[in-house]
Parts: sequence; C-alpha cells; structure tokens
Amino acid sequence: MGVLSRIGVALDSDLLNRFDRLIEQRGYTNRSEAFRDLIRDQLVAVHTATPDAAVVGTITLIYDHHASGITEKLTELQHTQHELVVSTSHAHLDHDSCLEVLIVHGKSVQVAKFADRLIGLKGVQHGRLVMTVPAHSPDRCRK
Repeated sequence: MGVLSRIGVALDSDLLNRFDRLIEQRGYTNRSEAFRDLIRDQLVAVHTATPDAAVVGTITLIYDHHASGITEKLTELQHTQHELVVSTSHAHLDHDSCLEVLIVHGKSVQVAKFADRLIGLKGVQHGRLVMTVPAHSPDRCRK
C-alpha cells in the first residue's frame, strides 16, 4: 500500500445517512474502508470491461440434470475451453437440480463468451459470471 492521502467529500446529509446505514450493515468499521472498496470495485469493473484484460472469476450454474444431454454438453464445452478452466465444483441440490461452479482465468472477452455459451445451454436454469483482477496481474488496476 502507498502513502495515505486525505481528501474531503461533500455529500447530501440524506445520502450520507443511507451510506452510514449500509456500511454498518456490511460490518465496515469506518467510512474510509467502505469508500476504498467502492473505488476498487469501480476500477475492477472498468478493467474487466477491457476485452484483452487478464481476469479471474467464477461461473456459477444451476441446471436440471434431467435435461436432455446437459451434463455431456457442459463437460464438452469445458473441455473445448480447457485453457480457461482452472477448477470445477459440482453439488447435487435436490433430485433434479445441480450446482456447478467453475473457476476461470483468461482474457476478459474469452471468459465472457465462454460463460455466455455455458449459461445459454438448454437446461441451465440460472447462471452468473463474476470477474475480477488477478492479484499479480501485470496490468492490475489497483496497486
């Protein structure tokens, strides 16, 4: 971490009160750390929106394992994009539903396209991609 710099921020009282309630609910001990997290989150969002940015992330899928060929299709897609997949975890939620979480890494645009292909498969009931910045990425957005 670099040298700390102090800044002043003027906020509407109502907005500040709502912010204070939010940071209390989330367990922050002070406003400064909450502001730092908001700034970091925006920097990560900008970074991961760059198509060639190095990213890591998770793809979370909920699917009906009875759907025709879904298990094979998911496995085949993961094998065709094996360079993006670091690890997978699978859980049986109930008689019909499975949860699969993939840890992925690669270029932002490649990871997003891969996630879209998985999420778009017939039988996938819900899916979500979350991307962030690798801790030791040379083009890391926060130092």
